Amino acid sequence: MKSYGQFCPLAQATQLLCERWTLIIVRELIAGSTRFSDLQKGVPLMSPTLLSARLKHLTLAGVIEHVKTSSGQSYQLTQAGEELRPLVELLGVWGHRWAQSDLSSGDLDAGLLMWDMRRSVDPSIFPDHRVVVQFEYPDAPKGAGQWWLISENKEVDLCLKDPGYEVDILISCALKTMTSIWICEQSFNAAAASGDIVIKGEPVLAKCLQAWLRSSVLPRLGRQGSIPPLEWGNG
Repeated sequence: MKSYGQFCPLAQATQLLCERWTLIIVRELIAGSTRFSDLQKGVPLMSPTLLSARLKHLTLAGVIEHVKTSSGQSYQLTQAGEELRPLVELLGVWGHRWAQSDLSSGDLDAGLLMWDMRRSVDPSIFPDHRVVVQFEYPDAPKGAGQWWLISENKEVDLCLKDPGYEVDILISCALKTMTSIWICEQSFNAAAASGDIVIKGEPVLAKCLQAWLRSSVLPRLGRQGSIPPLEWGNG
């Protein structure tokens, strides 16, 4: 990014952070993603080469550090990176209030939606035994219309291929409908009552869906009107 030629701390900070994708990568790190493959899921339209370049830039700037662990390599926020948390939260809340997407097809992404749902759902709502929730998006691009969220022992896993387990709940709706629920434009129960969502399966478990699918973190904060400590979940 070309320098502003100013000593102002704001100018220096924006030179570092306001390149395309940079704050979105920071958002993913704050949300708990540490592995390169998980970061890719949060920025599916970003090329691996550009993601690598942005991560290197953030590392050199001292915002993140590259750590070798027993399970491989990971990226972690430094103190400087952690101090970006309230900035990212405030920008997200502002965006929910004043710059919402109109949910045109160009802003819809089934993979990003399901990845965000996977790390934000509340598995404690369901019993410890395995519960499989299948999602069908008839209008999604080919290869992205079927997803499975598996809740077991208070953990949630996401599958794009049929895991082979018996499905407890089947949810079918337009991708735009589920996205609007996720960004708090409507409630899950209201969409189900209007017929925008079709739910099949175990009635007792189905009643838990509104609480289980909690909606995305930043839109929830935007509706609350304040910035309490966040529970982002793990990537």
